[in-house]
Amino acid sequence: MNRRELILAGAAALGGAASAAAAPPRRPNIILFMVDDMGWQDTSVPLWERETPFNGLYRTPGMERLASGGMAFTNAYAAGPVCTPTRVSMMTGWCPARTHVTNWTLRPDADTSGKHPGLLPPAWNLGGLSNSAETPGACAAAALPALLRGAGYRTIHVGKAHFGAIGTPGAEPRNLGFDVNIAGHAAGAPGSYLAQEAYGRALAGKDRAWDVPGLEKHIGAGTFLTEALTQEAIAAVDGAIADGKPFFLNMAHYAVHVPFAPDERFMGRYTRAGVNRTEAMYASLLEGMDKSLCDLLDLLDRRGIADNTLVVFASDNGGLSAHGRGGRPHTHNTPLNSGKGSAYEGGVRVPMLARWPGKVAAGKRCHTPVITQDLFATFLRAAGARGSSDAVRAGDGRDMAPLLRGTGSLPASRPLLWHYPHVWGVAGPGIHPYSAVRSGDWKLVYFHAEPRCELFNLAEDIGESRDLSAADPRRTRRMAELLRHELERTGAQMSVRRSDGRPVPLPGGRA
Repeated sequence: MNRRELILAGAAALGGAASAAAAPPRRPNIILFMVDDMGWQDTSVPLWERETPFNGLYRTPGMERLASGGMAFTNAYAAGPVCTPTRVSMMTGWCPARTHVTNWTLRPDADTSGKHPGLLPPAWNLGGLSNSAETPGACAAAALPALLRGAGYRTIHVGKAHFGAIGTPGAEPRNLGFDVNIAGHAAGAPGSYLAQEAYGRALAGKDRAWDVPGLEKHIGAGTFLTEALTQEAIAAVDGAIADGKPFFLNMAHYAVHVPFAPDERFMGRYTRAGVNRTEAMYASLLEGMDKSLCDLLDLLDRRGIADNTLVVFASDNGGLSAHGRGGRPHTHNTPLNSGKGSAYEGGVRVPMLARWPGKVAAGKRCHTPVITQDLFATFLRAAGARGSSDAVRAGDGRDMAPLLRGTGSLPASRPLLWHYPHVWGVAGPGIHPYSAVRSGDWKLVYFHAEPRCELFNLAEDIGESRDLSAADPRRTRRMAELLRHELERTGAQMSVRRSDGRPVPLPGGRA
């Protein structure tokens, strides 16, 4: 589909969703609790076959509540190794290769890609997501909140948006279908977490693009950013309940993105344990974020709506590890290889939990691979948004309901695609322009510069330490053909060679 066809498909779905009067009377509330840059191991909920030292370090009782009352996904993935591609995939149901929003966005005329000696990025959608096909350099779509609002939902965004570049429609979440936008704008990190720094505005000499908007009353009260966002979310949800509407809350914390700051409510626990200051700040941000989750779960209990609320917890990419952390780089997601920005598992495997009492069995673990764009289909189907079937069918995600309910499955071999024709800007393992596909236990990474393939069996080698491409050329060829098919199916844009201005050849032997 071209861009105009995509937005027309979404508009048709909106039209059908308008007949909300015929919807079931008890449509579920939906909370997506999206954390920024949180790694797979940054939790006291073990998501591997055994507990790790990281699981013992971090204290996340909110996540434990979700896991004990619902389902933990051990093979959950972000759609991209950096933030905007994943967030746009959740909003549209399309993978980044299809949206052409393949890197993080900020300004519509400034490519955020790092420099590579042999490659250039393609002409990707620097503008991010838009509600209009007339927005140049943007992916146009009727987004998830617009579809849910058309079905009678109160749609609330709180925290980091990072859907569209400065000055484009997508920079304002209300243009994408949110009734309420609290502190969301074009930038993908907070100017500061600290109220005494006015969440960035009081810092002289800084690029004002990063200042967190609004929240003036919390600045005067000296409230840490995570807590300020939580208080605002609770007030917005209370308003929706008072109006008698089901709600969709996109609770999108800026934590745990840099620049780290100490959440003093929790710092002492980690400094007393001898954790260095940088990592203690990181751990305090994690625990503060988890307290926010606890506070929202308490709200659901207090208002008697927990049983009718689907809560999903996820991160937008793998955990930061190449820079900005204490300790040895590229080790903060062990046993996974590398971290944010990387083709390897540390760049894209993320924590994901789901709770829906009476619909999702408590204390279950799901090992089926799932990915961010699956949330789009899952939420629309859970909401019974009439007319949304066209939008779901046009997307790349799958409804996770069979997994959540334990009544079925998704094909274990269905291909999951990643496509990042960029340099993130920080050196490290797998932090190169790449495309990759997972099918079953097997994952193939195609690095654009050489180009070359690496093959891994994730069931036997979760750390991707043994490249099997030379030892198993037949499987490598089959996986390369599968990756080529997925790239062609989604209209992916390949990296461009500096030497002749031509796109990098697709894997599988076809230029």
